[in-house]
This record gives sequence, C-alpha cells and structure tokens, in this order.
Amino acid sequence: MDRDAARKLLGEHVSQTNLEKRCLATEAIMRKLAVRLGHDEEHWGMVGLLHDIDFEKTKDAPSQHTLVATRILEERGFSSEFTRAVRSHNEQVEGWQRSEPLDYALTCAESVTGLIVAAALVRPEREGKLAHVEVSSLKKRMKERAFARNVDRTAVMQCEKLGLGLDEFLELALDAMREKSGELGL
Repeated sequence: MDRDAARKLLGEHVSQTNLEKRCLATEAIMRKLAVRLGHDEEHWGMVGLLHDIDFEKTKDAPSQHTLVATRILEERGFSSEFTRAVRSHNEQVEGWQRSEPLDYALTCAESVTGLIVAAALVRPEREGKLAHVEVSSLKKRMKERAFARNVDRTAVMQCEKLGLGLDEFLELALDAMREKSGELGL
C-alpha cells in the first residue's frame, strides 16, 4: 500500500482532526527515526501513520485498542511485523511485549507528540509555534507531571532502547514535527 492509499484508509477510520494530526506527527517522527537508525523510512512511516487507526472505535475500551487495528490492518494485507509494532504500543494488551526496534520507536514517537504539541500550544506566538519550542524546554516539561499529564514519560524514554539519548531523540522528534508544522497547524 502506498502512502496515498494509507491516508485514505486512515480517513475511513479517523474523523477527529486532532487524532489525524497525531498520526501525521507520529509518521514524521518515525520516518526520521528510520533514517537515523538505518531502517526502511517508508515502512516505519506507514506504521506511524496507521498506528491509531482504531482509536476512535476503542477509546472507551483501552484494552481493545490496537487489537481492532490489527484486524483492520491484517485484512488489508499488512505484515505481522507491522501489526506487531502497532499492537505493542498499547501496554494494556495482555501478552504483547516490545522486542524489536520498530516497537520501541513507535512507542516513544507516538508518546512524545503530546509533549511537543502541548509545549507548542503554550507558546505566545500566533503562528509558527513549533519553531520556538526548544529541546531544553521539552526536557524541563518532561519533569513536570502536571504538564501534558497524559503523556507517558516512561514511554518517551523508550528512545534509550534504540540507543538514543533523550536530548537526541527530542531534537529529532522536534525537527520532524517542525517539517510538518503546516499540516499540524503549529
């Protein structure tokens, strides 16, 4: 499946603009991670784009999140590696553990999007908010539990399983999202 077809598939299952933007942000980060770590940029990007394809259907049943996605993706012919990574980003699915770089990458990438978006939204600028977010402020915000309280800081730290320090990961993620700032409205 090419990216255009994947965007169409996402649109069939995701109607909330913020969720779509989160998927686009995750895709951008996953692409940068793939390049940095020597993996297939298209494949990793697609995992990021489609990882929350079932979120609207399962938001009230967290233990089902990613299981429904797995069924949707398997029906479309996605590989077991692809669906394993999608499934493993939800720790509430019993019996699934992260074990591969793709699993860890998706977990930290999709988690950090919330922190970066929250840091951008508190900026006073009317436009180009991401351009003014700095890694140092993200690190500070990581320590503030009340800030972006739904962001799982432990999941963000999965970047270490990829051999990336927090500073490098935050810089990479921020750069990826800045490149998509127009699409993200930030």
